[in-house]
Parts: sequence; structure tokens; C-alpha cells
Amino acid sequence: MNGSAAAAREAFLAWLAGERKASPLTVAAYGRDTAAFLGFLALHCGGEPDLAALGRLGIGDFRAFLAREAAAGQGAATRGRKLAAIRAYFRFLERRLGVANPAVRLIATPRARRPLPRALSLEAAREVAEATGSVERGASLAARDTALFLLLYGSGLRIAEALALDRRSAPLPGSEAPLRVRGKGDKERLVPVLPVVRQAMARWLCHHPDARPDAPLFLGARGGRLDAAVAQRSLRTYRRLAGLPDHATPHALRHSFATHLLANGADLRAIQELLGHASLSTTQRYTALDTAQLLATWRRAHPRA
Repeated sequence: MNGSAAAAREAFLAWLAGERKASPLTVAAYGRDTAAFLGFLALHCGGEPDLAALGRLGIGDFRAFLAREAAAGQGAATRGRKLAAIRAYFRFLERRLGVANPAVRLIATPRARRPLPRALSLEAAREVAEATGSVERGASLAARDTALFLLLYGSGLRIAEALALDRRSAPLPGSEAPLRVRGKGDKERLVPVLPVVRQAMARWLCHHPDARPDAPLFLGARGGRLDAAVAQRSLRTYRRLAGLPDHATPHALRHSFATHLLANGADLRAIQELLGHASLSTTQRYTALDTAQLLATWRRAHPRA
């Protein structure tokens, strides 16, 4: 079969974004990884591959790519992610273009020990959530950041999920309705909202300059949707001033949400639902973290430890 592998790659990325509703970050990562693979094949095979050449690739060709990545210093997790992107690309080729290559399914995925989530202590998480807004100039931005970081810790949201909310979704005092969140894979979930978060949100909306229901809930200084990098920069500034650890990040508030719930007896399945994890195995990492913290406490506290 003739045809450009590069053109098929563009069709694959369009399908990923359009039909599979993959996040922009996922599409960008798969785009980089498949481009790197096709670039490798252009050198490895002596020319830009067409679809027929992709169908003829053997196990050794795929292993050669992974070996090159390892020699360039890429860890097992990165190589595993790139192989996942390549497999997705070849599944698309088979299902949409009739180019089948069983060799790609026979490659073992590089295994890396997944690092445990790094949660903050209860005191540090509360401090980050409540006080990070104090580094902003002006009451408006301070109220915005306080509402944002309290929401991340209080409801366990990813920062991208929080920043995607519109004003109509703002959880306000006087209601106990859960917040509807659209997470990875365009999946919706309902999360409860603490009264302190609702109060902080009401204070922020007193400063919010755009009353339209479809306006972004969290606005940047220029009136557009707040960029995650701006929120992360505010937290880094506060982290340095307060002497907090380097892993005090917006995502650490989500880890802290899950870890503190688990430490206080929450059911693992309930935490899975609240976090929006597709697989319970992802949530189970927090049980290892809780065990590690218990052992650390035991070593510090036991007189013979």
C-alpha cells in the first residue's frame, strides 16, 4: 500500500482530538512521540517511510528505536509512553487504513517503578490553599487565587479542570449541590464542595468583572481564562517566601486531598470516584503512600526503631 506515513500521522492526531476527545496535552504528546519515531525511521530505513514500509517493520526495528531513546538518556517511563503512542498510531493505521503490523504488539513495554504521589502535610496543604493568594498585588487577584487553591485542595481537582470551569458553575454559599467537573477523556464527575470553598468563591465573584454565565470562572489579569502557568508561578512565589518544600505545587494539593481522606478512613472506591480515576490501580498508589507515612511515623516514634 502506498501513501505517506506523515500524512497518516496527521490524520491520526485529528482522529485522536476529534473522535476520541483526547486532551490537547495528550494530542501534543502523541504528536511529538510519533514524529520522533518517523524521524528515526527516515534514518534507520534510509528514507521517509510510506505506509507499505510501516507494514513491513519488524520487532527489531521497534526495539532499535527504543534502544536509541535509552542511549539518549530517556527513562523507562518516557520510553513506555512513546511506545504507547506508537501502538495507538499503528492501531489507527490498521483500523482506518488497512495497514496491519502485529510486530508492534509483541514489544514489551519498558517498566519503571511509578513514583508515589508527593502529598503535603495537613498543615502545609491548608497553608498553601488559604495563603497563596496573599502574594498577589491587589484584593481581586488575591481573592481569585484563594478561591482557586482552596477548590483544588477541597475538592481534589486537577488545575486544568478548575481553570476550565465557567462562571455559571461557581459553587456558592446557600447551596450544597456538588460541582460538575469535566475531566480526562471528557468524562464528567460530581464532586462535593466545602463551605469554606463556597465562601471564598463568593468573595472572588465580588471582584469578577464579567457577569456572563459562560465567562471563565477564573480570569487572568487581561480578562481571558487564567493560564495554569500563572497560577503555578504564584504558588512558587509563596512557596519560597514561606519556606515550603519544592513539591508544594497545585497538583500536590490534589494528592493531599486524596491522602488526607484516606488517612481519615475514606473508602478507596469513593476516592477513585472523587478523583475521576478510570482505574482503581491508579488510586491504590495512595495506600502505599499512607503505609509509607505510617512506617516513617513508627520509626520516629518507637524507642527501639
